[in-house]
Amino acid sequence: MRRVAILILIAAVFLTLGASCRRRSSGSFVIALGDNIRTIDPIGSPSVDAASERVRALMFNSLVKKDEKFDYVGDLASDIKQSDDGTIFTFTLRDGVKFHDGRTLSSADAKYTLDLVFSSSFAKSASFYEGAGADKKSYIKSVEAPDAKTVVITLTRPWTGLLSNLVPVAIIPKDSYESQKTHPLGTGAFKFTSYDNSQQVVDLLAFADYWEGAPHIPALRVRVIADTNALQAELRSGRVDIAPLPTSLSPDAIKLLGQDPNLQVLQFTGSNVTVLTFNCSAAPLNDVRVRQAIAYAVDRESLIRDLLLGQGKLAHSILPEESWAYVPGQTYSFDPAMAKKLLDEAGLKDPDGDGPQMRFAKQVVFKVSGSSVAAKNYAGVIQNYLKNVGIPVSIETAELNTLFDELRRGNFQIFYGQWVGGNQDPIFFKDLFATSEIPTEARASRNRSRYSNKEVDALLAEAVNTFDREKAKQLYARVQEIVSREVPVLPLWYQANIVIARKTVANINVDASGDWRFVRSLTVQQ
Repeated sequence: MRRVAILILIAAVFLTLGASCRRRSSGSFVIALGDNIRTIDPIGSPSVDAASERVRALMFNSLVKKDEKFDYVGDLASDIKQSDDGTIFTFTLRDGVKFHDGRTLSSADAKYTLDLVFSSSFAKSASFYEGAGADKKSYIKSVEAPDAKTVVITLTRPWTGLLSNLVPVAIIPKDSYESQKTHPLGTGAFKFTSYDNSQQVVDLLAFADYWEGAPHIPALRVRVIADTNALQAELRSGRVDIAPLPTSLSPDAIKLLGQDPNLQVLQFTGSNVTVLTFNCSAAPLNDVRVRQAIAYAVDRESLIRDLLLGQGKLAHSILPEESWAYVPGQTYSFDPAMAKKLLDEAGLKDPDGDGPQMRFAKQVVFKVSGSSVAAKNYAGVIQNYLKNVGIPVSIETAELNTLFDELRRGNFQIFYGQWVGGNQDPIFFKDLFATSEIPTEARASRNRSRYSNKEVDALLAEAVNTFDREKAKQLYARVQEIVSREVPVLPLWYQANIVIARKTVANINVDASGDWRFVRSLTVQQ
């Protein structure tokens, strides 16, 4: 019996090894994704999520993309011209672009896609309208295709938001939308083969006729691995080749993975910004000197060094430094003495040094997400920094939906959070700081700080309607100077774009946006 048991055990081991080998011998290069893929529909989903958009970038192109300065340039369009009055945009399509089924891209495909998006209730359609309900009006007057290589979009009025909102709109072949829901077909570097929704696995093949050159990796598998322990185990075992931007992993876990002899950890500059948002309508943070005191009281460099383990970069603006519109404005170094001086000037004196209660009658409410361990850790350290200058802080956690409702209602004084993606465009300043964007009971707008400044309102109103890049840059620079001085938000750091990969993976180069298009250039050393 013992001999039989040993033989069964040996057989089981070989079966397990065989299964593992079969997984790798399929030839698929495995890329890990941290969040569930909600849809493979490239344009028609009822919501937009980051995971689905990363997979979309592997299979599709748009008319427009962002460059390294987060400006808008042609993708499938080789040239973009704009009329003097800002109402007509003419796109010239690139030569030699093919869809995955061999069809050649033409303006008829672009017109079909755009007409579909502009006339539908898709999540990606909403940005092309202003107003709501009965007052809802489209910015788009017409889409025309005068010849096979030309697409003309005419607007109802000048609008600087057209190009930015075209970036996520994947161009699909004419009359193909219904089949796109189950079998995506685009012009991207990889072509779709299968999607297992229950297992959260997408299989792709390199597209040999891709217009920018075929990918080096012949077969790609995208696997969703949401559990942090499972992701680490799969990386160590070699069943995952690369994990780009593994946001679920702590800095400590990333550091430990970097010590594995079979793995490499690469760090690139990121654009997502972590900030403290201050409620400018609630005392004592309605005094700019108190907000400035907090900016001087927090040692952001130590936070980045000791808690992020260097996996971030000090931020002086919500815009990434790579942006064409970036200026730092007024900057804040760690200076507790200056923080105390500003609090004194604000009438919040602590003459005998007995502690924080001497400056404030009650504690400042600091809201963080209860589901984020990292956020709670950072909040605890910030709480101590503020206590050291005489600001008592009470940390309150809440489930995400409840938290956002509290922010909309203004039931907070400080909030820790991160802006992902949207902060790459300077038009984001209007969302965050225009008086018209302050949330109400009926509207969940982004100006959660309830900041209001008439000069900033006027500058933003002009900037968002200015096509002249140099003039717009000057306007946004002035906005950043004022906002940095009045501190409705305190930028903490830009989160680094971390990539963990097998040491055999080469040519890894991720830009600040974190876009997955870099996968096309990856190579694997045998």
